[in-house]
Amino acid sequence: MLPLDFIDIMESQMGLELDSFCRSMQQEPVVSVRINDKSDLSLPWAGRVPWCEDGWYLSERPQFTLDPLLHAGCYYVQEASSMFIEHILNTFLTPDSIVLDLCAAPGGKSTLISQWLGDEGLLVSNEVVRQRVFILSENIQKWGNGNTVVTHNPARDFGERLPNMFDCVLVDAPCSGEGMFRKDKNAIDEWSLRNVDMCATRQQEILMDVWDTLKPGGLLIYSTCTFNRKEDEDNARFIQDRLGAELLHVPIEKEWGITETVGYHFYPHKVRGEGFYVAVFRKHEEPYQPLKIRGEKKKNAVSVECEEELRTWLSHPEQWALRQEDRFSLAYPMKYKELIDFLGTRLTCISTGFGVGEMRGKSPSPQHALAMAKDFKAEPFRTVELDTDSALKYLRCEAIALPEQPFGVLLLTYNGVPLGFAKNIGNHCNNLYPKEWRIRVL
Repeated sequence: MLPLDFIDIMESQMGLELDSFCRSMQQEPVVSVRINDKSDLSLPWAGRVPWCEDGWYLSERPQFTLDPLLHAGCYYVQEASSMFIEHILNTFLTPDSIVLDLCAAPGGKSTLISQWLGDEGLLVSNEVVRQRVFILSENIQKWGNGNTVVTHNPARDFGERLPNMFDCVLVDAPCSGEGMFRKDKNAIDEWSLRNVDMCATRQQEILMDVWDTLKPGGLLIYSTCTFNRKEDEDNARFIQDRLGAELLHVPIEKEWGITETVGYHFYPHKVRGEGFYVAVFRKHEEPYQPLKIRGEKKKNAVSVECEEELRTWLSHPEQWALRQEDRFSLAYPMKYKELIDFLGTRLTCISTGFGVGEMRGKSPSPQHALAMAKDFKAEPFRTVELDTDSALKYLRCEAIALPEQPFGVLLLTYNGVPLGFAKNIGNHCNNLYPKEWRIRVL
């Protein structure tokens, strides 16, 4: 049952379309995924998402938890409307950009952006809520691109510590969640007019805090998963009036069903997707001093002997800088080495690039993130293909036995896609899958 106050708000916005809108809110949500480039997939395909090259609708909702390829990062279950971000990027940005996704967890938009940037750009993916930032980091690592730094900072840290840094800032702002009503019944229970007001005010504070980190002439993408004007159109006008930004027109096709106002609404009675709002702005051009980048004083260099072995685990070792943090080695883009080292002095970095090795004794052992990385070179490792039952046991962090395999570290795969590592000690294997990532409920 939709809240009566919410219906009143929507009546003022929808007019004669209110009944169609309310009926759509009682229907089953549309299922969609965005595919990675790791593997061929067998899912119940039901057509492409028109504004996203890798987005697909499904005819039904599979038991995603039981698909090892989901855990291997071969696809991401993402709401189709939010994939519109790709169309915005294609319209206004180039892949050699430095992008901030400010409110990024659980990571759907960040994995989309990192895929779009590819080898040319850099993404800083941030989440201020500590419990959620580790979910974000997990999803970033599973996606396998090394072009992302995951951070845990409030918005004001970016505006104060990193002025004029980013070519594009995405603020997918915390909101009242009206667009999630048919997917999450708790969102209905938590909704109130008071919460709408609180969210609108908080969104404005976030926008003001982060504004200075955007370069003059840079792109601001503001989005919510809600419908009301207070959080959407009114805040778009706030960005124009208070921050002096230029509202940009995004070209759309009529058959997509998107409603253009001050920004763009995705209403579920018109669009195959959930509720979503987005508006795009250009920061005014003005002369500015670029932030002077100074790298870390401490280099944290990997030992020569260790680095030689680690680089044999990478397909394109020349593209990656290596750094040692405690006993862990990580790889991140050589192209942005100085900038990434600098970010580490200004921000709380949860993960940088991807983990490669962990020192155990005198030689490194591979980290799990290495198996997820797209630049992973599997040839140095003995590979063992698992069936579905064994793969799910592995993903539950249970012991598996591979008596016919040699002792030592093994790379486990499913349908040819790496799942992670295990260490065969004879009668069983030590499961090296990250315990915090394990499947808990089937």
